[in-house]
Amino acid sequence: MIPKKSQKRRILSIFIVLLGLYGIFYFFLKTPNRVLDVENSQKIISLNDNSLFFESSTSTNSVSEFLKDENITLGEHDQIIPQLNARIFSGSKIEIRRAAKIKIEVDGKEIETYALGKNISEALKENNIILTRLDKTEPRLSYPVENNSTIIVTRINVEEKIEKEDLDFKTIAKSDSKLGWREKKIEQKGEKGVEEILYKITYKNGKEISRVVLEKKITQDPVPQIEIQGTYMKFGKAQRGHASFYASSWGELNASRSISRGGYAKVTNLDNGKSTIVKINDYGPQSPERIIDLSYNSFKKIANLGQGIAHNIKVEEILN
Repeated sequence: MIPKKSQKRRILSIFIVLLGLYGIFYFFLKTPNRVLDVENSQKIISLNDNSLFFESSTSTNSVSEFLKDENITLGEHDQIIPQLNARIFSGSKIEIRRAAKIKIEVDGKEIETYALGKNISEALKENNIILTRLDKTEPRLSYPVENNSTIIVTRINVEEKIEKEDLDFKTIAKSDSKLGWREKKIEQKGEKGVEEILYKITYKNGKEISRVVLEKKITQDPVPQIEIQGTYMKFGKAQRGHASFYASSWGELNASRSISRGGYAKVTNLDNGKSTIVKINDYGPQSPERIIDLSYNSFKKIANLGQGIAHNIKVEEILN
């Protein structure tokens, strides 16, 4: 048996609990003015505007409303995360990436565009400009992108290339005493050889700036040319006497009184054995002791110019 006092206390406790539950129910469900206004409550928003950070308290509910409330405008090429129609809550983070207007000089073109990237490397990738390992940029790739800046891309290309080059042939001279001195025959015609050269060529923006020879290989040897020069001369009467020289504005002149113009003569200095063949194209000299007047160039082949006159000279007319 439960004592009557205990029963009364238990009944009283149950009554108090029921009364409390009824009060709570009445407060939240029966009183219309007690609804919680979550939509219009104040929210703390973090904003990163192109690396400028600040926090703001707002009662707006979307990104676009927040920007309008804070008088923040976006450019046509700017980017915002999350999107403008996204809802915001207390603790939401908004990032604005401002587009920089830039000019890119690359591959012979000037491109005016915009970039959201933080550095030159990102700006080039945004605009689908691919760099090779050797390419250079000004400013450098890690440099931050600035508004109205110019990025210059210099293309550096290196290639190995084989080119063929001609090798000149040598000329071998032979003499033939049976052949007239003004006759020449080719016994064997010369042919150029071929050499293959491997080059390492460096180009800057498509223009060659350096070339290094890596290897040379002769693929075809040159064939020498053999020329036969006649040496046979038929001489007329020989004369002995003095030879002088003179310079003339008319050119290379050699004068004789006994050999007609257009003829040839062999002139020999008997003191040193030197000789030369000259074409007679003038009349002279006037002095009876001098048998020939030579041009400046002809005289120095057989005598010293300083002596002025060579005394022991033999002149032979060539008849053939």
